[in-house]
Amino acid sequence: MNRHLGPHFQIPPGSLAVISMITIGLWVPFYDRVAVPALRRSTKLEGGITLLQRIGIGIVFSILSMVVAGLIERMRRDSALSNPSSDGVAPISVMWLAPQLILMGFAEAFNIIGQIEFYNREFPENMTSVANSLFSCTAAGASYLSSLLVTIVHGVTGGHGRPDWLTKDINAGKVDNFYFVIAALGVLNLMYFLVCARRYNYKTSPQIMEEEHRFDGHVDYFF
Repeated sequence: MNRHLGPHFQIPPGSLAVISMITIGLWVPFYDRVAVPALRRSTKLEGGITLLQRIGIGIVFSILSMVVAGLIERMRRDSALSNPSSDGVAPISVMWLAPQLILMGFAEAFNIIGQIEFYNREFPENMTSVANSLFSCTAAGASYLSSLLVTIVHGVTGGHGRPDWLTKDINAGKVDNFYFVIAALGVLNLMYFLVCARRYNYKTSPQIMEEEHRFDGHVDYFF
């Protein structure tokens, strides 16, 4: 893709991930200071929404990010193939990747932060170190599963003179299909998560406790 910003500056490919980081950095304080108090008034929940709802929203954003990534990749490949004189570089701006990276940022802000908070709150107090390490363990397991998925895709796609989806020549492959497969797996994961979430009982009620105080004939509520 075209990584130029102006005539003299070219965006380094590895720096594009900063878009997700900026999204997290802007959203988290807005969520804590604006969104949560607004939600709290209507839901009467301490965090505005429950921790499992927060994780579920993050999963939805991760699915949407993969769908958008697949659509943008399909557009990028079509643009590159329709301009053979560009030496395989699609004549569209690399900033077309921003929507999927922003969605990934929202997914992390909801899912990852929600998971860490969930482990810390729901684990017994003498297991907080286990709670803090559990997310790192799940991330490590996910890395192994992603490597397995890539290996499977290499093995079962392509053939009969056609390259596989993840061939080195990105314009000859079908990376968009790979993104859609991940999105489909995300939908299955969301369904499984919803089943588990409906059966889960919180250690403490997520509902804000109302304490009624009577003073001089008036009733005051403290949240």
